[in-house]
Amino acid sequence: MQKAIVVGATSGIGKALTLLLAKHHYTVGITGRRADLLAELKQENPENFHALAFDVVDFEQTAVNLNQLAEKLGGVDLLIYCAGVGELNAYLAIDLELPTIDVNVKAFNQVVVWGYKQFEQQKKGQIAVITSIAGLRGGAISPAYNASKAYQINYLEGLRQKANQQKLEITITDLRPGFVATAMAKGDQQFWVAEPEKAALQIFNAIKAKKSVSYITKRWNIIAWLLKLMPRFLYQRL
Repeated sequence: MQKAIVVGATSGIGKALTLLLAKHHYTVGITGRRADLLAELKQENPENFHALAFDVVDFEQTAVNLNQLAEKLGGVDLLIYCAGVGELNAYLAIDLELPTIDVNVKAFNQVVVWGYKQFEQQKKGQIAVITSIAGLRGGAISPAYNASKAYQINYLEGLRQKANQQKLEITITDLRPGFVATAMAKGDQQFWVAEPEKAALQIFNAIKAKKSVSYITKRWNIIAWLLKLMPRFLYQRL
């Protein structure tokens, strides 16, 4: 039986993906800062879920908590980072910018490094991260969020290159959603909004296929292509 840890399992994509993993006979270590929601999720599949409530921004305890969860599982084959923060912040309120950096950069960094070192010892494993199509370009109304997702995308590429140089069977999967109907999706100009269950299914399939990069849902490949090709002078006028 495959063993996975999902960081940020209590809601949205993380919850839908956790339930899908259990359906496919994974034993899953589930984490989240909201202990009540984590307890509710565990009750949906007590035999397959091992829960440990903690906040990823408690940096001194992150590795301790992940080690404890891995011990409960008896090892880890797959680490999924679903935790994320993102706010519309056109007025650059610093109290909105800094928490985004804490979760999407610092906590992300600490968790994936923990995972990479685990898999480095095993010489195999998979790290999957919910990044965002927003990481492809800057964003006027959410500058910290877009920048933090760009950091994740580039960091994952670096880990992928590192694993290749070390000749290790470590798969790094970068999952880039567009709009998904969760609390994270904010703003009035949303389109192609996917339900969490649909997004989770495509994410699960991308993980199983060991893809390096996957846009969620698939139609967002079109937007990604346009964003990459758009000249800077034109983009900054949007």
